[in-house]
Amino acid sequence: MEIFYYLVFGGLGAVVAAIELSKNNKDRINTSPAFNSFKNNYLLVYSLMMAGDWLQGPYVYYLYSQYGFGKGEIGQLFIAGFGSSMLFGTIVGSLADKQGRKRACVTYCITYILSCITKHSPHYKVLMLGRVLGGIATSLLFSAFESWLVAEHNKRGFEQQWLSITFSKAIFLGNGLVAIVAGLFGNVLVDTLSLGPVAPFDAASCFLAIGMAIILSSWTENYGDPSESKDLLTQFRGAAVAIASDEKIALLGAIQSLFEGSMYTFVFLWTPALSPNEEEIPHGFIFATFMLASMLGSSLASRLMARSSLRVESYMQIVFTVSAASLLLPILTSFLVAPSQAKGGSISFSGCVQLLGFCAFEACVGIFWPSIMKMRSQYIPEEARSTIMNFFRIPLNIFVCIVLYNVNAFPITIMFGMCSIFLFVACILQRRLLVIAEKPKTEDWTTLERVTEAEPLNI
Repeated sequence: MEIFYYLVFGGLGAVVAAIELSKNNKDRINTSPAFNSFKNNYLLVYSLMMAGDWLQGPYVYYLYSQYGFGKGEIGQLFIAGFGSSMLFGTIVGSLADKQGRKRACVTYCITYILSCITKHSPHYKVLMLGRVLGGIATSLLFSAFESWLVAEHNKRGFEQQWLSITFSKAIFLGNGLVAIVAGLFGNVLVDTLSLGPVAPFDAASCFLAIGMAIILSSWTENYGDPSESKDLLTQFRGAAVAIASDEKIALLGAIQSLFEGSMYTFVFLWTPALSPNEEEIPHGFIFATFMLASMLGSSLASRLMARSSLRVESYMQIVFTVSAASLLLPILTSFLVAPSQAKGGSISFSGCVQLLGFCAFEACVGIFWPSIMKMRSQYIPEEARSTIMNFFRIPLNIFVCIVLYNVNAFPITIMFGMCSIFLFVACILQRRLLVIAEKPKTEDWTTLERVTEAEPLNI
């Protein structure tokens, strides 16, 4: 492997270590032993859940190809996953507010374990069922756990600022360290031990089962709106009215969809961007480097959110600007650097430049997750937290399905340009959110409930 990859990885590791070791009292928040115990329990469960997710990611496409499916059929399977998350996942995820967030987290574990089991079958219909189950699980992962955390944190009377500690640590561990370890562990299972591409899915099932046992034994149940008289349709209407009537919630949903849509598109594009002429690149090592960059971002976010004088809405404008600029690099290098016509070989100079830019983007991802979590905890009403969060994922899933369907229809520079534009728009919307953040909510949830029950929603 070329020295360049080691230099980038080592440099990022050194910066992360320096940031963590240089934290002073201004960068830390004094908390109680009760909160620390609560936080550590949640972080353990969240890390196990993310380990179950990260172990699968690198091997889904590879497993399908080993079963003999072509790009078209694999693309259909991936679209089914995102479509399921949009349709069925929205309904199941929204039930968490009424039926209980703990129950929804247990449902995530069971659903994802069943999805992993389907990977043992080479039959297309069974694999399609697995993708549907996986889409439902994804919606629960990105709504139920956060909803349970925020409600339980408030129920136990912990200070609001302490939430930022849990958010930043969850991303640092679950989306950084666990992702790196999971990637290396999966590599050992598949390559070193030669257990085959199904082995990571079996390991994921084990981690999910352990996490589910901890949830069942140590978590208490909490709800959003447990009203017996409210059906799911009324709950959807209430969530839609909340988004339509409160500009802050609507802006937050738009910002999240724009950033995550760009992020998921980047996941599909970084490999062809770094190897346009079939250059040999170490995919696993580059993935680990990206996760280390994400750890760097979450470490920075923890320091930023520890300062009460600094608003999340303010610094996120800079984050979106940097992320937009970093995804412009593939376009700039295509104009400024003469393309190589030689097939194979090592990564090109333009590829090296793009890799550095992609690391900057992943650092922005690391800052984005805990920051958007904190803003959601501030602006989304508790009674419909899971429902609204799953509403936010509907345009995201539609966008990703469209990208997957047309990924070969446009040049890669056009796709990156589109993502960059989306991120600049997110920056503008974030500026608007900062301006109106101090305005009081026009209506509380109780008022919105009366509105939705008294008259139909016209959209």
